[in-house]
Amino acid sequence: MKIILSNREKQSMYVQIYNQIKNQILSNEVKVGYLLPSMRQLAKELNVSLITTKRAYEELEKDGFIFSVVGRGSFVSDQNDEMIKEGKMRGIEEQLSAAVQNSKDIGLPLTELQELLTILYREEE
Repeated sequence: MKIILSNREKQSMYVQIYNQIKNQILSNEVKVGYLLPSMRQLAKELNVSLITTKRAYEELEKDGFIFSVVGRGSFVSDQNDEMIKEGKMRGIEEQLSAAVQNSKDIGLPLTELQELLTILYREEE
């Protein structure tokens, strides 16, 4: 599992950790049952406070991405198809929101943006 933190990000450190672990779970880079590093170990590796990693793990557990076993650690939960689809839909919405904003910034009409999206979508078929 690879996590890269940036001080330049607008997101807090715990959100960056949360998002990167979540994305690795949703993309199946880390498999069901994978043992995550302990909170203490991850905090040391990332050079952040234990509170930061604890908060990220708590949020991941609350959202069903991981589960913890006392004395054993935190593991990746089994993701059902609906949860995976929902996670990917949120990612698509974020990327499209950025594309819409960039289009507005340069004055690109909606019709041209739709045309570009259609071309890109069909290229992948």
